[in-house]
Amino acid sequence: MNILITRDDKIGDFVLALPMIKIAKDFFKDDKIIVLVSKTNYEFAQSIDFIDDVILYKDNLFDLVKLIKSKNIDISFCAFTHTKLALTLLLAGIKKRYAPASKIAQIFSNYSIKQRRSKVEKTEYEYNILLLKAYDDNISLNFTKPILNFTKDETSKQFELFKNKYQIKDKDKDKYIVFHSGCGGSSDGNLLLDDYIKLAKNISLQDGIKIIFTFGPDDFKNKEYIKSKIDFDVILYDSKLSLIDFCKLLCNFDLFISTSTGPMHLAGAVNIKTISFFGNSLFASSKRWATINLKENQNNFNIPDNYDEAFYKKIENKLKTLLE
Repeated sequence: MNILITRDDKIGDFVLALPMIKIAKDFFKDDKIIVLVSKTNYEFAQSIDFIDDVILYKDNLFDLVKLIKSKNIDISFCAFTHTKLALTLLLAGIKKRYAPASKIAQIFSNYSIKQRRSKVEKTEYEYNILLLKAYDDNISLNFTKPILNFTKDETSKQFELFKNKYQIKDKDKDKYIVFHSGCGGSSDGNLLLDDYIKLAKNISLQDGIKIIFTFGPDDFKNKEYIKSKIDFDVILYDSKLSLIDFCKLLCNFDLFISTSTGPMHLAGAVNIKTISFFGNSLFASSKRWATINLKENQNNFNIPDNYDEAFYKKIENKLKTLLE
């Protein structure tokens, strides 16, 4: 059989579909797992070893129908559905189409699963996995962590390139602490940039600590502001790596501190420790959008609007505790 799993939006959303995809690959052992993704995740998906084939989402409905039809799909699972996608899968002739029940889109899926995700009774990745259970209740919900595995040579290669670029001569016991202040497309909760800087400065004088601020292509203003305020030793890192190579680099770091955005979920995918900031509403909270690293590696904060100094101190104390 050919199994299609779709998640055609942002980096973090696709990462939260990876457990579903991996479980599907383990269950449908001799079958082909195909994923439909956005342009942002196309090369990333191609580089993941438990994905057999990748379809690039297209805006033109008829082009997309033709492309999907050419793959001879037997079953589709939509981690997230919308009307155009659901209609596309119907027109592509897929006989079994599983998707969350979602307003108009559900009329085009012949297996619409009522999940009521707005109630936030589970995390996003758990909701995704449960779509597979609707097909076969014997499918296990368990997956190993990290979800993305690399060889020592692969991770060391990226680390050496990074250290050479910034002329770093580290010691064996050095800890690399990464801050990523970018908001991404959907994050509702975040620290002020000044508080990111304050967190970094408070640990900068500790022996054996190396501090990195990472920036994506949309973070130019953040970078310029942070650069103008920094008066201690940090690395300002513009990542030009592919997403898979960025994951390999992340494996070498000890702690990733970020708002709820794509890079935070990539850090979760390689199972390093995280301090993560989420919105204070139930829908935007860690209860829904938690990372997929081990629970003991997660340190999640739902950030209130106009948070006070006492709340900031909780985060600072958690950071100091983790470094101890």
